[in-house]
Amino acid sequence: MDLQALVNKFRIIAGVYAFDILPDGSYSEIRIMAINALNDMMFNVYPDAPEFYPGVPLRRYFTEINLENFIYTSAVNNEPLYSYVNAFGLWIKGFYLPLDVDGNIITEKGEPNTSPRTAYCLYITTRSDHAETDYMSQHSDGVSSAVMNISLKLHETPDFEQAMAAAVNEIKKICGAKRCALYTVDVSTQQCSFINSEGTQVDYPENFASELGRSPFEVALAWEDSLEDSDCLILDDLSVIRERDPVWYESLRKHDIENIILYAIRNNKILVGFLWAANYDTSKKMQIKETLELTTFLLSSVIANHQFVSQLEFKSTVDGLTQLLNRNAMDERVDDLISGKTKLPEKMGVALADLNGLKIVNDDEGHDAGDKLLMRAAALLKLAFGDYEIYRAGGDEFYIFCPDISEEKLTEQVRQLYSLANSTPDVRFAVGTIHLTGKYDIRSAMKTADERMYKDKQEYYRLHPDKDRRRQNRPD
Repeated sequence: MDLQALVNKFRIIAGVYAFDILPDGSYSEIRIMAINALNDMMFNVYPDAPEFYPGVPLRRYFTEINLENFIYTSAVNNEPLYSYVNAFGLWIKGFYLPLDVDGNIITEKGEPNTSPRTAYCLYITTRSDHAETDYMSQHSDGVSSAVMNISLKLHETPDFEQAMAAAVNEIKKICGAKRCALYTVDVSTQQCSFINSEGTQVDYPENFASELGRSPFEVALAWEDSLEDSDCLILDDLSVIRERDPVWYESLRKHDIENIILYAIRNNKILVGFLWAANYDTSKKMQIKETLELTTFLLSSVIANHQFVSQLEFKSTVDGLTQLLNRNAMDERVDDLISGKTKLPEKMGVALADLNGLKIVNDDEGHDAGDKLLMRAAALLKLAFGDYEIYRAGGDEFYIFCPDISEEKLTEQVRQLYSLANSTPDVRFAVGTIHLTGKYDIRSAMKTADERMYKDKQEYYRLHPDKDRRRQNRPD
């Protein structure tokens, strides 16, 4: 098979990797059989990188356990796979395609082949400095449902610790793990906390760190070292931990832990915590990884926001119910933009999302039900616009400011919001947007967004007159 000709067809990074399935069922070390020009450039940036030749061991360049696991799994199970990870300081999108004996790409999952042989996998990848939220939303129905449940758990209560405990409990069930916890890390203060499904365990960080002869923050640094520039470790056994951190390995064995998941949680490349699970269901490894790729992204914004607002006067800037920025914060932001205290972004997207049907819920089911609807709406807004500024302007109105966004991206974010809302039984939005460039007046833009939202709302109530309690209550 002409593997070099195969990889040369791609205009993105591509390579063919091979390993031997041995008679005892074990696998040999992975070898690089062919790379295209872009891949060659990537490998040669490493210090003391060996000159490439077909069959050079992958570990001569670097060790990345997750990459190796995907290559092994794809080639042995004849299964195309994809991943989206934060590793080596980049967001890496990878596609793993098994090859048959003639070098043809297998595009549909076949029967696993564990007979002694040489197995081949084509790995193609793109890299970016920033996460692509569009790609992260493209998951199977099962994974999307799991992520939605976790997202709702994160926002069902305004109490950060209770929300995290509920989310950890959901993640624990998804992983089939005996133990699961969140280890938050505030780099600025070097403070750490430990939250499991029962809530915050105040004494645990100190007790656990003391067992290792470390401080709680040193535990976080050691875990960073164990990851070796990757975003996660999802291990069937502890052999990798034994090599990378023997002290931690001994602690894990002492507590009867046989396998482990360690996922770094980062916000804008800054570490804010770790997700940790032990004695998990190894048969669900790929589904777990796909779920946690997006879940840790959601957790990062919630944790980072909590760490940020904890340094401010909480009640003056944050809406207590939804945990979004409040009207005071929005007014201050607008005043700063108008006065010139804050420089106007060259591009700005403004969206006004109004929650449809809140009044009818308040009237028929009570304000507690209405509050829960508002919290679910806030959860979806965070999922669709988590990288931007979301304000609860009052009642059922939410303004979103999106600095430095393109008009196309703004449209796509709104489309995602509609799609997310349509996947729920009761959350529906009317949305008005405007995209700004050059010199602009932010207050005038907000007014335009309001007018466009109102037209969208009119159309919604025209199609759903039974939802318009305001019209029903309007005097003649």
